[in-house]
Amino acid sequence: MGRFPDGFLWGGAISANQIEGAWDVDGKGVSVPDVCTAGSHKGDKRITPTLEPDTFYPSHEACDFYHRYREDIAMLAEMGFKALRLSIAWTRVFPTGEEAEPNELGLAFYDRVFDCCREHGIEPIVTLSHYEMPYALASKYNGWAGHELIACFERFCACVFERYRGKVRYWLTLNEMNTGIGRGGAVLNLSTVRGYEGPINGLPDNPAERFQALHHMLVAAARVTALAHERYPEYRIGCMSSFALMYPYTCDPDDAVLVQQRMRVANWFCSDVQVRGYYPSYMRRHFAEKGIEVAMEPDDAETLARGTVDFVTFSYYMSVCLSAHPEKLETTGGNFAFGAKNPYLKTSDWGWQVDPVGLRWSLNAIWDRYQKPVMLVENGLGAYDTVEEDGSIHDPYRIEYLRQHIEQMAEAVADGVDLMGYTSWGPIDLVSASTGEFAKRYGFIYVDRHDDGTGTFERSRKDSFYWYQRVIETNGEDLGGEVSHA
Repeated sequence: MGRFPDGFLWGGAISANQIEGAWDVDGKGVSVPDVCTAGSHKGDKRITPTLEPDTFYPSHEACDFYHRYREDIAMLAEMGFKALRLSIAWTRVFPTGEEAEPNELGLAFYDRVFDCCREHGIEPIVTLSHYEMPYALASKYNGWAGHELIACFERFCACVFERYRGKVRYWLTLNEMNTGIGRGGAVLNLSTVRGYEGPINGLPDNPAERFQALHHMLVAAARVTALAHERYPEYRIGCMSSFALMYPYTCDPDDAVLVQQRMRVANWFCSDVQVRGYYPSYMRRHFAEKGIEVAMEPDDAETLARGTVDFVTFSYYMSVCLSAHPEKLETTGGNFAFGAKNPYLKTSDWGWQVDPVGLRWSLNAIWDRYQKPVMLVENGLGAYDTVEEDGSIHDPYRIEYLRQHIEQMAEAVADGVDLMGYTSWGPIDLVSASTGEFAKRYGFIYVDRHDDGTGTFERSRKDSFYWYQRVIETNGEDLGGEVSHA
């Protein structure tokens, strides 16, 4: 066996709201991203319950995957993809989230997408909800803060589980569920935006509401996981968290304890519940200290115990440092994580700290904690790309970022981690979830689309396309930096 096991799932990850477009086509309803304007890393995108004329809403057309999926999947197959992580837009199937019957045109679209993946030998890994709440549910029930969302989500999942039997085997419940712990996750993840209009970071901070919403999400995830296990024994259900590694800034014991406590709540809580089937004891103290009371139904504990997952997935982009005495320290942020700047690390164009070695640490920690198969389903570098006069796109910075992280994945496998696969984030350029911009590009495939709404949507191959093609072909043995366009 080489550095990675036979059958390793090499591929990439996308989400419906960031790539599909066709926001009002074939009966699709309005989602929360559909009422979010464009933004940038220098200025927040906004929520506008009523669409403003002459305002750019990037999800409305996104990258037009809805009409170009055959071309896109063929290019992924050209790279040798074994897997594609993607999501089903809830609003294509149930436009408001409460319909008695699903929208057949929406279901048929994903039939075509999954069939196309299968034709190319690509295994679909489907996220049931990837920041794609129907805006009608956000308006009526305040998103996941409403207990009613559990039944709505269960009805949606039951529908797609049955519809795509034989086409999809791997399912993830909810994307980066733990981002709802922090203020930044209230919009994208929890959709607790009822009656709100304004910048996404201006939403009032309400930790008690967020943890109540998270509880409803955890119960819903457990219900659909148990449902899948009972009706479809061939299905494998995973959880998905955003893992932002935290280091003590110094060897001060107070820094070490702070990291332990923050890691528990921010990185471990949601996956602890989904893997182990119960609330961890450390959350009792957290709730008590924050004055948080989470309402739980009498059968919730049994539901959580029945609905544990088969494997664990996560995103990894960066790490931060924490200090018990942060007053004089320079801070940094990224992907819902904030902390002190690490002087040993470089940063991306968006200020995210690049820490490949931290990925090895994270993989080992997840494996040691859960002893369940692990998959890294998001990892990549958002960067500015330049199209040369001859149309070529040279992105050695992306190749180097990915090479370093894959090397550390191999180290983790050698350490004994049962790593199932790797799906890099954004193999096709797409809309940034946090900032709503196109300029922050992750892809191996360039999309001619820009932050002013212009562009032809034409696809072209970057240097990293050919590099990743070779990585997959050699099952991770050849990570060299030279690129062949042959």
